[in-house]
Amino acid sequence: MAKTKKVVDLKPAKVTDEQLKRIQETVSSINKGQMEVGKLETNKHALIHQISRYQEALQVLQNELEKEYGTVDININDGTINYSKENGEANS
Repeated sequence: MAKTKKVVDLKPAKVTDEQLKRIQETVSSINKGQMEVGKLETNKHALIHQISRYQEALQVLQNELEKEYGTVDININDGTINYSKENGEANS
């Protein structure tokens, strides 16, 4: 009978310490980036809701101005009311 030889597997069992460190740093950088994007998206979401509240408040104010002056065409820099020609009045 022939003797059987044991075959030795020469494949490495794990990556080098330097490679492991690079992998870990890269994954950590990705995770930090994703966290930052999450924070930005959360801030964006909050700002969108705030803008919506401002738009609602502006609509209420416009309704009040329209009842009082008949128009909401107002110059926001100096407060000049721009009446339409249909009302018979015009700004000079």
